[in-house]
Amino acid sequence: QVQLVESGGGLVQPGGSLRLSCAASRSISMYHMGWYRQAPGKQRELVATITNGGTTNYADSVKGRFTISRDNVKNTVYLQMNSLKPEDTAVYSCNAYYLGTQTWGQGTQVTVSS
Repeated sequence: QVQLVESGGGLVQPGGSLRLSCAASRSISMYHMGWYRQAPGKQRELVATITNGGTTNYADSVKGRFTISRDNVKNTVYLQMNSLKPEDTAVYSCNAYYLGTQTWGQGTQVTVSS
């Protein structure tokens, strides 16, 4: 089973940018990948997904600000986050889906605050 490790989170001011990375333990070329987030006291929500063919999908709240991408050679998925807002504060987790099996990373904290 693939293992996922997220990195790149941190504290950033409103309007700033961060790039999250999700490194997989083995090839993810067949996996559909996604980023999700969970804020304190709220349910986990989808942020962005990218299929094994490269088709992307975004939550309305992040469209035009966030970009998901994948590098199947490096076995890594990225989330470029621009124009960050305080409401983007959450733990961001990476997800891999293939043939009915889902795998989650441990998450990385993103805090947007002045």
